Amino acid sequence: QVQLVESGGGLVQAGGSLRVSCAASGRTFSRYNMAWFRQAPGKERDLVAAINWSGGSTYYADSVKGRFTISRDNAKNTVYLQMNGLKPEDTAVYYCAASLNSPDRPYRTASLYGYWGQGTQVTVSS
Repeated sequence: QVQLVESGGGLVQAGGSLRVSCAASGRTFSRYNMAWFRQAPGKERDLVAAINWSGGSTYYADSVKGRFTISRDNAKNTVYLQMNGLKPEDTAVYYCAASLNSPDRPYRTASLYGYWGQGTQVTVSS
């Protein structure tokens, strides 16, 4: 019903920047709650940032506050994660996730997101 395709990952030096994108299918993207999660080897999948359907409410994990910015372009059915000041500990596979619900505040729990992308690798070298 909903397909998510991430792009923009890669290798960057510590202190550098990357922007990852997630293109979504579906006519009602503007009503989706969207999020970025990440998973490092041997670790659980953690929420990085989330944004509600309108873009008016966002959430960031403490580890990325002030460095990462989530945004969305509903006309392009795309959500972005701008990552600045990257650190080696940001190295992970980054996954885009979508929920078809439209809460005022974005969900913070992975189980509430029913659709996931295939992931894109972000590697930060020291």
